[in-house]
Amino acid sequence: MQVDSPDKIRNLTLAGHADTGKTTLASASLYSSDVENRLGKVEDGHATTDYDEQEIERGYSIGLGPCFVPWKKHKINVVDTPGSGIFGVEARAGARATDCMVLVVNASSGIEVTTERLWRYSEEIEQPVVLHINKLDRENTEFSEVVGKLTAGFDVSMVPIQVPIGSGADFRGVVDLVHEKAYEFDHDGDGKGKQVDIPADLADAVETARTELIEAVAETSEELMEAFFEEGTLNEIQLIAGLRRAILGRQIFVVTAGSALHGIGTSTWLDAVVDLLPSPIDRDIFPATTIGGDDAEVKVGDDEPFSALVFKTLNDPFSGKINLFRVVSGTLSSDSQVWNSREEQGEKIGQLLHLQGKKSSPTPQLITGDIGGVAKLKHTRSGDTLCVQDRPVRLGWIEIRPPAISYAVEPKSKGDEEKISDALHRMMEEDLGLAAGRDEETHEFLLSGSGDLHVDIAIARLKSRFKVEVIKHPPKVPYRETVRRAAEGHGRHKKQTGGRGQFADCKITIEPLRDGSEFEFVDEIFGGAIPQGFRPAVEKGIQEARRRGYLSGHPVVGFRVRLQDGQYHDVDSSEMAFKVAGSLAFKDAMAKAGATLLEPVMSVEITTPEEFMGDIMGDLSQHRGKPQGMETLGDNQVIKATVPMAEMLDYAPRLRSITQGRARFTMDMHGYEEVPKNLQLKIIEAAKKEEEEEH
Repeated sequence: MQVDSPDKIRNLTLAGHADTGKTTLASASLYSSDVENRLGKVEDGHATTDYDEQEIERGYSIGLGPCFVPWKKHKINVVDTPGSGIFGVEARAGARATDCMVLVVNASSGIEVTTERLWRYSEEIEQPVVLHINKLDRENTEFSEVVGKLTAGFDVSMVPIQVPIGSGADFRGVVDLVHEKAYEFDHDGDGKGKQVDIPADLADAVETARTELIEAVAETSEELMEAFFEEGTLNEIQLIAGLRRAILGRQIFVVTAGSALHGIGTSTWLDAVVDLLPSPIDRDIFPATTIGGDDAEVKVGDDEPFSALVFKTLNDPFSGKINLFRVVSGTLSSDSQVWNSREEQGEKIGQLLHLQGKKSSPTPQLITGDIGGVAKLKHTRSGDTLCVQDRPVRLGWIEIRPPAISYAVEPKSKGDEEKISDALHRMMEEDLGLAAGRDEETHEFLLSGSGDLHVDIAIARLKSRFKVEVIKHPPKVPYRETVRRAAEGHGRHKKQTGGRGQFADCKITIEPLRDGSEFEFVDEIFGGAIPQGFRPAVEKGIQEARRRGYLSGHPVVGFRVRLQDGQYHDVDSSEMAFKVAGSLAFKDAMAKAGATLLEPVMSVEITTPEEFMGDIMGDLSQHRGKPQGMETLGDNQVIKATVPMAEMLDYAPRLRSITQGRARFTMDMHGYEEVPKNLQLKIIEAAKKEEEEEH
């Protein structure tokens, strides 16, 4: 669909908790607009925006899915996003690229964890939000109660612009308060409402709700307030214009009603999107930085230099790589040249595409505000800015949080290492929450994600897309060793083989460092006990020995070495001999310095409904966690704790079991602490056993 003006475009992100019906709402919109000839259901694997093989198999969204809905000569670009917290990067990317967030709420559940988190993100980027209460056909659902919960939970005024007709199994339509019209829908129909008279039993409720809506809008500007006082009301033109301004400025958060699965309220929802949601040119500027990193702003408009934000990369086994982008300013035509400001490289734009899920159709150009795709860009990835070379900028992007969990993976078939690396590189282009690479210390290949389910999905994709199977197991913990006290060490290397021999002798003192440094070497020799040219060899021998470890094969850190004395031989001394002597002196000193084992400790934040706090705290206590405080976040509690990494390797499934999947956690490196003695012995024994097996 080609539109000729940005004011005919609406860009929105469908966001919210899992199982609120976001994907079904996207499918219902496509059905009502005659793009699809039937309702694409998630459970049947026919939803337009859930097209990945893992999404179809599992029955829920994993990545963001694009589509567009033609409605009343407007193009509504919809970005459908996953509801699971482990795929939060997809929802944030979609929101960054669009102009309004539609938070879909399950009428039976109200505010849930992901709903809360996305609301906070909308505050962070100052994005307008509209709330859509879905699944009002369910028993024991009451529209006004859900609105009350949203108002209390988010501490803002939620203003309904629709009133449901009927409830539960009798839910059959809505009253549009803006236009004072009522619509009823066929159950499991095409989602196109038929205008009816406002039911008599709703007349008073509709009048009250409309009065409250008009008063709320009037309060958003002096001009409207004066009009309201003069006339006692606002006319339809004033009401719509006032609502648009207030939604854009986050002064008002409107609420709509529906049941997407049964086609109730779809057309009235689309009407509200066209009438009330901002167009791309309603936002004057888009956040950006210069190439040097200074704050900048890009003006939105067709007459501005071209710029576009790439917000998603799709890697299709058949069609290859496709980059999705939103044109922020200017116009982009097929077969043109653009500039990637991150790579500082030119890109040749081939055929531009409109996207309905995985289906694409060619388009000659994309104007300001439009969303589309392009295939086979060489240098471009998600988060990049495409622009003109003589005005390079970097459009505002999202923070990519570090993965929460890592697993070691190894191929089932020998020789697949390179295939795994290539496949994961392509998957990481598509899924920004994934990370992979070899751990320099443990030499394991680690696959990291937002949770164990995230990693499992990546492994399933490796098998289905790239025909590579891997074995997953918990990663080795990167322990460290250190010393508790100062000690002297003596290393003497003497070897006579008939010809030229080997001789080196050195004396050192090692002592703990308390400033967080790994290692420090101090040359305190005065005179010629060891010639200047051989002293670096002593340090090198100690460095190599400390990296091999003393107790358990893990690097020794947090100590200083003082080289104090030694001996050499004019003929038999060499750099190699002093390297050996240095390592012997190190081992001698370590035997006396109270060597001990350190373990990595993580800072953990757990966001949970209050009802699970006791169980979570008990579990943390059993796994050597130390609480560091708590705070309230909406209806949830945030528990802060420090926990040894060894105890966090299986935390994701543990937390999911404790909270029925309603809690989430993040963790970052806190530091290293001494391992309790009883556990040290087990770790050291296990390391020795592993070393014996390797040899």
